[in-house]
Amino acid sequence: MKLRAIILVIPFAMAISFSVPAAFGAEIPVTDFSVTENQAFGWRIVDDGVMGGLSKGKVLMTEKGIMRFNGTLSLENNGGFSSVRTDKVALDLSASDGLMIRVNGDGRSYQLRLATDARYRSMEVSFKADFSTAEGQWQEIKIPFSAFTGSFRGIELPDEKLDPKKIERLSVLVGDKKPGPFALEMDWIRAYSEPLPDPSPEK
Repeated sequence: MKLRAIILVIPFAMAISFSVPAAFGAEIPVTDFSVTENQAFGWRIVDDGVMGGLSKGKVLMTEKGIMRFNGTLSLENNGGFSSVRTDKVALDLSASDGLMIRVNGDGRSYQLRLATDARYRSMEVSFKADFSTAEGQWQEIKIPFSAFTGSFRGIELPDEKLDPKKIERLSVLVGDKKPGPFALEMDWIRAYSEPLPDPSPEK
C-alpha cells in the first residue's frame, strides 16, 4: 500500500508551450509523464561528467506514467551531481503559487530546479529548491515559487528572482554529497494555488 503525505517545503536552506490559468485552491497538471508529454518535454540525463565527474544517472518512463530517475552518485574528480531535465519549454505558471510533486524516494534529499530567461555571464541561471524524501513512501510535496533561489554552478545569486511566467526548463537533481546509489520515482508535477482565506463574518 502506498502511503501519502503532504509536505510544505520552506527555503532553508520542440518546445512545449502553455499558460496555466489557475483558480484559487486549484491544482493544474504540468505533466503526468504520458507518452505524448514525455516526447514534448524531452527529459534527458545530465551528469557531472560534463565537468569530469563520474556520477551516472538513468531515466526510464514506465507504462504506468512514472518517471524513474536512478543511478550512482560519485564525488571523484570533483564531481557530485546527477540530474534529469527537460529540453527547452515555455510555461507560464504566473497564475499559480508553486509546484506540487508526487514522488517515491530513497530517503535522500533532491532539488527541483527551474530555469527562465535569467542569465549570469550569458549562461542559464538555475532556480533551486530542496526537498527530502522518505524511503519507500509516496509523498505529495508542495514547493512554493518563493522557495526557489537563484544559482549558477555553485555560485549563489540572491538577487535573481524566479519569474514563473517565463519557465523554460524543469529538472530534478541529486547532489547531497553522499556517494552511492540513488533512486527517485515521480508520478506527476502540478501547479497549485492556495485557497483564499474565508472572509470575516459581518458584524
